[in-house]
Amino acid sequence: MSEEKKNENAYQAKNAWSEMGEEEREEVFAFNEAYAKFLSENKTEREFASAAIAELEAAGFKNINQFKSLKKGDKVYVENRSRALMAAVIGEKDLKEGLKIVGSHIDSPRLDLKPNPLYEDGEMAMFKTHYYGGVKKYQWVTMPLALHGVVVKDDGTQIEISIGEKEDDPVFFISDVLPHLGKSQMKKSMSEGISGEQLNVVIGSIPVADEDAKEKIKEAVLNHLKSEYDFKEEDFISADLQVVPAFKTRDAGFDRGLLAGYGHDDRVCSYTALEAILDVKDPEYTSVVLLMDREEVGSMGSTGMQSHFFEDQVANLVDLYYNDYSELMVRKVMQNSKVLSADVNAAYDPDFAEVYAKHNSAYLGKGIVISKYTGARGKAGASEASAEFMGEVRGLFNNAGVIWQTAELGKIDEGGGGTIAQFLANYNMDVVDCGPAVLSMHSPYEVVSKADVYHSYLAYNVFLEK
Repeated sequence: MSEEKKNENAYQAKNAWSEMGEEEREEVFAFNEAYAKFLSENKTEREFASAAIAELEAAGFKNINQFKSLKKGDKVYVENRSRALMAAVIGEKDLKEGLKIVGSHIDSPRLDLKPNPLYEDGEMAMFKTHYYGGVKKYQWVTMPLALHGVVVKDDGTQIEISIGEKEDDPVFFISDVLPHLGKSQMKKSMSEGISGEQLNVVIGSIPVADEDAKEKIKEAVLNHLKSEYDFKEEDFISADLQVVPAFKTRDAGFDRGLLAGYGHDDRVCSYTALEAILDVKDPEYTSVVLLMDREEVGSMGSTGMQSHFFEDQVANLVDLYYNDYSELMVRKVMQNSKVLSADVNAAYDPDFAEVYAKHNSAYLGKGIVISKYTGARGKAGASEASAEFMGEVRGLFNNAGVIWQTAELGKIDEGGGGTIAQFLANYNMDVVDCGPAVLSMHSPYEVVSKADVYHSYLAYNVFLEK
């Protein structure tokens, strides 16, 4: 039988593994080993931002407040409330020619402690939580959980908390009803099987010896918090404490081609963007990486993309770059800028094939995903990249050997989602969504392809550099 001839005019996304040699494969695994370690160690926005700043400073970046003027080659960063940051390398071209921006977010779905979280019931001490972002509540029960965050006392003292990650740490736990008594629960829809108010974390069970104590187990926990961490119950009110999975990021599959971990959405893009700007040598345009907060809840708030943080920092760059500050120049810089909105897409899952448009879905192992638009149903709640900018990005990736694919987010009428792209596009910038595919997105344990992670890094680097 004769071999089927391939039509050179047809488009078919490539499998990245099939395109790489042994040397590149080793680079892929080494890059992902570093990423897995970073992801395991940095499970909150604060932790990610702090670790990112450490890497930036080690690479010669300095806080923008240390500069009185900016010139080609300067490397700067600025952080926002320890939960978001921007890094930039000043390029060869004049700033008014625009910036090359890769923008991502460092928040992930989780459980936050309520302001008054601690109570006792059923011979147990427990924490009340409030879920953050789009979660399937039933996925968060009966698994090991860790507590991360910061407690700020009324004198300004800050206490860093990370419990549940070390081998000798205790972990925490949310219970579920046993199947023997689950008749009523099993009749409910999956969204109602576990309610938000049932996401209560078991944190203790041994009472104090004081016979006069009213809530002996709660008091024992308070005594422990005071002796171990030096804070009292009222200090919960001024705390950012998050309950996250206690899992480490690990290789998945016999061939170790996948990574399973918490927070790939969107720290896989944030990490690869960070590494991309660290490796930028001599950019033509000023290169910028944005690591933002609050995307999972609409990008609102002082650390989200809808705040004035980004606009203020562009103004800061303009002020330090030119002798005479001009608001009009700020506008010119922004409207001439181009952006990769670095966010993930949904990987095709054959077990749930009915929600995916197979010919317009993202697949694990086929490289970074370029999404012309996101949004829901009739493209609502999102921006859309121009054909010209799509062509420019596609050409850039093709010439640099970046493996890429294109996709929508599932079938039109099944739902949808948005990214920070729409808010950057409001500045009259060219923007396109661009990130790897994720399996089981927004679950406590998501999966990505190591090849896609590496090609995301390559894509962001070439975009910033060229």
